[in-house]
Amino acid sequence: MKIKSIILALLVLSLGGMIAYRITKNNAESDKGKDKKDKKSPISVEVLVLQTQDFSNSLSLSGSIEANEQVEIRSEVAGIVEKISFEEGNTVSKGQVLFKVNDIELRAQVSQAKTKEALASENERRAKLLLQKEAISQEEYDMASAEYRTAKAQTQLIQAQIAKTTVRAPFSGKIGLRSISPGTYVTPTTLIAKLVATNPLKLTFSLPEKYASSIVPNSEISFTVPNNTETFKAKIYALEPEIETTTRTLKIKALTNNASGKLIPGTFATISLPLTHVKDAIIVPSQVIVPVQNGKKVYVAHQGMAHEVMVETTTRTENSVVVLSGLKAGDSLITTGVMSLKDEAPIKVIHK
Repeated sequence: MKIKSIILALLVLSLGGMIAYRITKNNAESDKGKDKKDKKSPISVEVLVLQTQDFSNSLSLSGSIEANEQVEIRSEVAGIVEKISFEEGNTVSKGQVLFKVNDIELRAQVSQAKTKEALASENERRAKLLLQKEAISQEEYDMASAEYRTAKAQTQLIQAQIAKTTVRAPFSGKIGLRSISPGTYVTPTTLIAKLVATNPLKLTFSLPEKYASSIVPNSEISFTVPNNTETFKAKIYALEPEIETTTRTLKIKALTNNASGKLIPGTFATISLPLTHVKDAIIVPSQVIVPVQNGKKVYVAHQGMAHEVMVETTTRTENSVVVLSGLKAGDSLITTGVMSLKDEAPIKVIHK
């Protein structure tokens, strides 16, 4: 009985030893195979050798071109248009006569007013002589003097009305299409034509609130217009003093030269607004930045291995990121497969 127990125990111990040996050997072979595989299968990556360069960040905005000055030409007095002195669509100079309203009735009125003024002037002169001789009272003289001043003012008023019958251009510019003809009866509500100053022109656009602090007056911007491949320049000259609360934007105006006449007021414009300019910047593709709990990291290649580097970034565009710290010129930045890399992982650089 004892012999059977001893034999059974020996068999159990032998079987257990064989199982333990096999498990240990399998684990050893697995680790060996894994190490061998890791050493023989580095990850293929592409790298970018970093160089410093100037970085300019710009914002694309929509705006509109407006006339520097524009006005609707109307007559201040009612009457028949006697003469039109401008050609539609042509350029006119400041002070140039545009049209004339018939003033025959006003001239008759001014003649009558001058007669009354002359009579009042003579009465005032006589009253003054009589006052000096104490033949009349001071009150009587004051009444005569007041009548003279009233008559004189009436004459000046009618003369001012006559002056308004000749309408002149308030500034130099291009006059539009007229809506009247000679003989038309016009009133102050009648639109005659529009006068537009086309050189220079204003460029009006709105900037999102978060960029408002980066705008500097007198800075230069560029813009394009539909159906024209030319890029035009403009200079910012005025900013609204407050943010528009409904749109959270800042209204800005710029001036652009239009001596060539290629730009037309009312045209839509696509504006490129420069926001940031950094000299000797380190710029990396945005896809190489890996967000982590404590910030952001990238991988650089060194001696056949990938090395993790923490970086600090600033301005970001659609495809690029400016790196403030962590990288320097000459570093070999890994640009592919960054999500599958680990620190000190073996790599194979592919040159393209």
